[in-house]
Amino acid sequence: MQIEITREYIDYLKGVIESGQTQELKEPLSEMHPADIADILEVLSMDEAKEIYLLLEGDMASDVLLEIPEDDRRRFLAELPSDIIARQYIEYMDTDDAADVIGELPDNKREEVIAFIDDQEHAGEITELLSYDEDSAGGIMAAELVAVNENWNVQKCLKEIGRQSEDIDEIYYVYVVDNDNKLKGVLSLKKLIQYPTQTNISNIYQKDVISSLIDADREEVAQKMEKYDLVALPVVDYSGHLKGRITIDDVVDIIREEAEKDYQMVSGITGDVEPSDTVFYITKARLPWLLIGLVGGILGAFVISGNEKALEHVPNMAYFIPLIGAMAGNVGVQSSSIVVQSIASGANDLQSMSRKLFKELGVALIVAFVLAGLILIFNLSFDIGGSGSSLAFTVSTSLFIVVIFASLFGTFIPLFLDKLKIDPALATGPFITTMNDIMGLLIYMLIGQFMF
Repeated sequence: MQIEITREYIDYLKGVIESGQTQELKEPLSEMHPADIADILEVLSMDEAKEIYLLLEGDMASDVLLEIPEDDRRRFLAELPSDIIARQYIEYMDTDDAADVIGELPDNKREEVIAFIDDQEHAGEITELLSYDEDSAGGIMAAELVAVNENWNVQKCLKEIGRQSEDIDEIYYVYVVDNDNKLKGVLSLKKLIQYPTQTNISNIYQKDVISSLIDADREEVAQKMEKYDLVALPVVDYSGHLKGRITIDDVVDIIREEAEKDYQMVSGITGDVEPSDTVFYITKARLPWLLIGLVGGILGAFVISGNEKALEHVPNMAYFIPLIGAMAGNVGVQSSSIVVQSIASGANDLQSMSRKLFKELGVALIVAFVLAGLILIFNLSFDIGGSGSSLAFTVSTSLFIVVIFASLFGTFIPLFLDKLKIDPALATGPFITTMNDIMGLLIYMLIGQFMF
């Protein structure tokens, strides 16, 4: 049931909680969507949210827990005993979700929660997932899947699928393995019902299967699933043993998280910052790039002071310093953003990157001609400061060179950082802007000295 969460409804809930009649909310809550309940809990105080949450049971309780923002979930779980977390929530979750939740707990409480899980097989699978890097395929996969042996017939497969699917919400693919649990291929449910019950599986399954190694980076997983339009991807170890599967909902989360991280880097914020973080943590994340910007500004001041005589001779050159700096920064950010986007989409081989460099050079030449031409026409028409054509040609020539340089610099730096295994998103925003400001000023002053 979908419900509109209004201020009146929240006030009604608060009144019921205050009166101690929370049991009357149990049935309406059981009919709501977990995401709606999570939204309600977010606007209540911690004590009020706890009163509401403890009314939930089984799958609903675990689903709502997964919808709660990570920081709120961590604070909420810190107030619950380990046995309650294990038996009322973790045991109802898929292994990948359970591993994510347990991974947020302190080490001592993490071990306690795992020890209280009654289903030892479930506990073992969660423990195995926790052993993998959280940014790897193993760290985001789920152990729940449907697998059949290549030597079985259709009848036995259907029986096994019915048994194995009891603990799985969605069956996207049926995976075919050999006697050693090595992945051999995939099988569609459509094919199963089309063939006679005595047909051997080895004769009907698809042998060409796309899979991921267990230590592959999660961005690589997302790119592979996007490229091949997959809703689930099997995960194997280096021997080819089937270890788990990654589903499309996990990939959507990855894409969102990576986009948020890249956006923060572009904005000059290091680390994963949430609105609920402390003032000190947010300051620590923002300050490094601001300090780099400060150093860049100081270097820019040195460039101007080192060309003081040129400015004394033609003081009107100072009028266009902001324009040169701004255009250098803007062009650099545009170029670097395009390259970072290409790298993120997986187009980082030598051929595609060479093509990208030449394309950016072509774009830079056209943009430089247009911008330099427009500023030349403007200066010749209005003659700002009365410096005549010399200043007009100085500004135009400088702008042309600066645009070319900024474009190539903004293209090259992300590629260079990617080769060094550094996130190329760092190259956009403050870094490119600061460096191009300095180089733009230097080019402008050098050309000014030459022209005058």
